Amino acid sequence: MPSIARITAPAGVRPSDGYAHVVTGRGRLAAIAGQMAFDEEGTLIGAGDPVAQARQVFRNLSRCLTAVGAGVGDLIKLTYYLTDIAHVAAVLAVRDEFVPVQDQPASTVVQVVALFQPDLLLEVDALVLVQEVP
Repeated sequence: MPSIARITAPAGVRPSDGYAHVVTGRGRLAAIAGQMAFDEEGTLIGAGDPVAQARQVFRNLSRCLTAVGAGVGDLIKLTYYLTDIAHVAAVLAVRDEFVPVQDQPASTVVQVVALFQPDLLLEVDALVLVQEVP
């Protein structure tokens, strides 16, 4: 596993909702495209339900991590795109089911006007540091 450090800036505002100010380390950088609430067949999961959609998004993200030989502990940055900022607490609660508090990456939450399809409530993309294979 790459050596990853999660840092809270000494004079900065204490991170809330489980994120790190700075995540650094050594390894191969991988960017994971925005994950949406579609299953393997391309069916939207959880129309109108931010919790169901978030669970599918994190299942998809987990599959992407596995595909590059990484795990949730290798995440260095998550960006959340929500069509309604009122869903942030529900989405972060689901995130906590998938990403232990000690592995929380740096994060950004953005409210957007719309996503790829009208029934989508969120999209999450990621940066990950993958262990370099000798």
